[in-house]
Amino acid sequence: MIYLILFLEFAKISLICVGGGYASMPLIQAVVVDNYHWLTLPEFIDIFTISQMTPGPIGINAATFAGTKVAGLPGAVAATMGFVTPSLFLCIILAKIMFKYGDLGSIHGILNGLRPAVMALIAAACVSFVLLAVWNVEDVPTDWSTFDAKGVVILLLALAAAQKKVGVIKILISCGILGLALGINGF
Repeated sequence: MIYLILFLEFAKISLICVGGGYASMPLIQAVVVDNYHWLTLPEFIDIFTISQMTPGPIGINAATFAGTKVAGLPGAVAATMGFVTPSLFLCIILAKIMFKYGDLGSIHGILNGLRPAVMALIAAACVSFVLLAVWNVEDVPTDWSTFDAKGVVILLLALAAAQKKVGVIKILISCGILGLALGINGF
């Protein structure tokens, strides 16, 4: 039964997610952390981090890692297939529509309308991650002065490196080493 739930939940995410892997993160978080409590938020952020470091699309990687955590190898297969299957069919259908009707103004209007929604999904994931990285809380902190100064330093250094177009893997490895050196333990 858990395999069917994994398949269906990740298929739903795949069906409604527009904007790629980063936009799928708050939707995956809602399922695996908030709804089913299969993972804690720190575990989910670890999966998100590992998903960025491994080859392949981040959303598929996150589905695979979450499925593995929930139900082992069969869970990984179920979650991954759930995430991939709707996208496969939607891509084929949308490609046919774009090649046939791509010059229509209404198509451009729809795409322009989806951009802000995609950014909102990405921003929502960012807010959750910043709260955990800087205040070690999952919700808005009640005391804003109790931030983790070491976490802020690493966040700012990572942002600066990203602005200078340093590779994601280098940033993640460097920040991991820095976190270890500074003794950041998290929860």
